[in-house]
Amino acid sequence: MTILDKIIAEKEKEVRTLKLETNKAAPAHQKSVVRIADSFRSTETMNIIAEIKRASPSKGSINLEVNPAEQAKKYEACGAGAISVLTDKTFFKGSMDDVRNVREATDLPILCKDFFIDTVQIDQAKAAGASIILLIVAALTPEKLKELHQYATEQGLEVLCEVHNEDEMKQAVTLDAAIIGINNRDLKTFNVSLDTFGRLASMVTNPETVLISESGIKTRSDVLHVRNSGAHGILVGETLMQAEDLTEQFQALQIPLSKGDAANAR
Repeated sequence: MTILDKIIAEKEKEVRTLKLETNKAAPAHQKSVVRIADSFRSTETMNIIAEIKRASPSKGSINLEVNPAEQAKKYEACGAGAISVLTDKTFFKGSMDDVRNVREATDLPILCKDFFIDTVQIDQAKAAGASIILLIVAALTPEKLKELHQYATEQGLEVLCEVHNEDEMKQAVTLDAAIIGINNRDLKTFNVSLDTFGRLASMVTNPETVLISESGIKTRSDVLHVRNSGAHGILVGETLMQAEDLTEQFQALQIPLSKGDAANAR
């Protein structure tokens, strides 16, 4: 059983509990939030989805004491285009309250990063103040992927479809996903290769599709590597969570999106 299998098994338990709950938390204050499917295609520098991540199955503890609201404010001040909040409790030590707290602290788009397998989770994320949800193609059947994508879109949420290989990218392309996240980490081995991004990005023919590179982004040269393969944005968690100088780290990653400016980016 892979770690993804273990996580999905836990999510199935959580969904059953959510459906039994009768006292739902009051929805977070709804703010007017820009859509990254539009904004990420109109910027001059690399868009950064800055992640709040306490821990992970592959890395263990990263920053268990982080204050999500304060971290979000720091990210916004440094120029983040969106905030990603890991809400899985069992494996990543997050919670939906983290999304609520971040929403109170910022008007930036918020990606609720979890393992969505049911519409009840989407309702929960929206109520907490998320404007984007993550759908991991590897965790869903094609039918369930289509169902959840349609449901989230009908709720006014954006969807980041995450893929890891060619078969998953074919599904995302067939779905006509507006935002596709290419995860450079192999789900089975946990090895990371930035070449994964270029290989899978080449399969996308719709010029309107926003491509996000996920995992393994640490340096300016890493960003150049994925930028040159078509990335409009990068999702960065561990590198930012552990940065000694957050402003300096952001400056290193926010390279020009135009390849013509590559010389100035080095």
